[in-house]
Order: sequence, then C-alpha cells, then structure tokens
Amino acid sequence: MPFLGQDWRSPGWSWIKTEDGWKRCESWSRDLDRENNPCNVSHSIILNSDDEEIFSNEEQEYTSKKRKKDHFRNDTNTQCFYREKWIYVHKESTRERHGYCTLGEAFNRLDFSSAIQDIRRFTYVVKLLQLIAKSQLTSLSGVAQKNYFNILDKIVQKVLDDHQNPRLIKDLLQDLSSTLCILIRGVGKSVLVGNINIWICRLETILRWQQQLQNLQVTKVNDGLTLSDLPLHMLNNILYRFSDGWDIVTLGQVTPTLSVLSEDRQLWKRLCQYHFAEQQFCRHLILSEKGHVEWKLMYFALQKHYPPREQYGDTLHFCRHCSILFWKDSGHPCTAADPDSCFMPVSPQHFIDLFKF
Repeated sequence: MPFLGQDWRSPGWSWIKTEDGWKRCESWSRDLDRENNPCNVSHSIILNSDDEEIFSNEEQEYTSKKRKKDHFRNDTNTQCFYREKWIYVHKESTRERHGYCTLGEAFNRLDFSSAIQDIRRFTYVVKLLQLIAKSQLTSLSGVAQKNYFNILDKIVQKVLDDHQNPRLIKDLLQDLSSTLCILIRGVGKSVLVGNINIWICRLETILRWQQQLQNLQVTKVNDGLTLSDLPLHMLNNILYRFSDGWDIVTLGQVTPTLSVLSEDRQLWKRLCQYHFAEQQFCRHLILSEKGHVEWKLMYFALQKHYPPREQYGDTLHFCRHCSILFWKDSGHPCTAADPDSCFMPVSPQHFIDLFKF
C-alpha cells in the first residue's frame, strides 16, 4: 500500500502520486542557481553586539560553504504534497481514526499553493503566513516548513511580476526575518527543526527577497485614462472604498488633488467607525486646538492598541457538523440536513486556534 508521508526506510527523497504510480520528485534547476549565486547574510545581523566574535575569515568561509551544501542537499522544492480542497480536523483518537490533525498537516494538505493565485484569497493566505511567522514557525514539521517557504517563494515572485500588494509582503518578510534572527541567536534554547545551516540560508533568502522588493519599480503607463482625468466625485468614491489607512495615505501622494481629498475628516471618521468601537474612541480621543476630533491621528493611534477589522474576499470555512475545513466555493460532502447553518468562516487567527490542543 503506498504511503502518504515519507517512510522511515526512504533515503530522503520526496515522492508524488501520479496516474502511473508513485514517482520521485526531481530537484529544480534553480537549486543549482541558488547554489552558485548565494546571497551571504552578514553575521552582524544574527549576532548581538554583546556576542563575542567567534568567526575568523577562514571559519566564516568554511561555515558558509558547509551551510550552502546542507541547504542544497535538504531543500527539495516540492511545491505542494497535497492539493486538497477540504480536510477533516480531528483533535483526538477514536476507534475509526487514530492521531490528530496538526497545524503543519493542515497547512500541507490544503491547497494554499493555488489559493495565492486567486485575488480573493491572496490577502488571507499572506495574513496566515504572517501569523505563523510570528508565533507558530517552530511548531511546524520539517515538511511543513519546506512547504511554507516554497509557498512564500511563489508569493514573492508573484508580487515581483504583477507589482501588487508589495507592502503586505514587506511586512510579512520583516516579521519572518525578526523571528528567524531570534531563533538562530537562541539555538539550543528553543526548538528549531532542521540543521542550523539550512535556517541561515533561509534567512539569506529572505534578505534577498527584501532587497528585491525594495528595488521594485512600478512601470508607468502613459496611454489611456489616468486618475488625474477622473472627476472629483469619482476620486472621492475611490478613497471611500479603501479599508486600510495606509492605502489612503499612499494614494494621496499621487497628485495634489488626491492629497487634499485624502485629508477629508469625514473619510477618516468613517474609517475609524468601520474598524473600532465607540468605547475605544473615548479612551484615545485626540482633539485639535479648535476642539475638533482629529480622526486621522485617532485612526493610527487606535491601530497601535487594537487590531483593525479584517476584510477578505474569500476565507476558509469550518463545518461544525462534519468538523471539516474547506474553501467555500469548493464545498465538501456534508451530511447535515441544513449544511449552510453549520458553516462558519475561519479567520487566519481562528485557523491557528483550531489546532491548539
């Protein structure tokens, strides 16, 4: 009977199920490019100022070569072991099913690789990756960690190609690099699955991605209609469609007209009312010299103390009757009399909480 996970007798290769049976996945040619053209991370990023300088030039060169070799040997770019539209979330053993579903298993089996190509799900997947980077990275298995970085690679390449949502990815990579620096400094004190050299190479890759995003230049299109050609009421309508204050600030820098419209007090008041409750307004009330409420300043002040309201085009759903996690448009074989009453949308934080035992 074919096995779904890596067998203990396996020499370490990754396998994929095809119509002709199980076949071994070959490493991509870009592994060789990554081996030949590495981006070395500075040891000052990983070491604290209080740490002693333990690496001589020869030791640094030897260590760098060794970790590149270990990374190339272990980093198989299997994009996704599973492409399932739904999974059963079992939290305890029963007579019919043994074991339980972990966060890493759910992350591997659900089809996140294709979800990032859907504009409705892109922000949802990025937010989920960011939450995992902040607190759950060490709880992932080795296979789940590989899958995590493979999906992250596809996200970065997508942003570099279509120039959309670069700020979201910059925030994700910043949180991920901070977490990795802390884990690498405290190696031995925390659980870090895998060779330390592999993690250092992953940090180098993240720094390279950050540099590529920093150098990203949006191509200007001179033909056709531009924002400057639109009437004021349409420009104002566009600004009122945004749910993120930083998007409003960024758009206000495009033209002088948009700069004036982006300072509209009513615009920022509606944004505050959308994300926060009135009780929170009273705790962080900011008034101008004339006694008017500074809604723009209040928005960014409240954002530091309270999480803003999350808005996604599409999310995962959880069926309370079947204990199944699924994408809503894909559905699942529900046995309830009224399936729609059992469906519950799952936010990124709720997704992580589902697998806390």
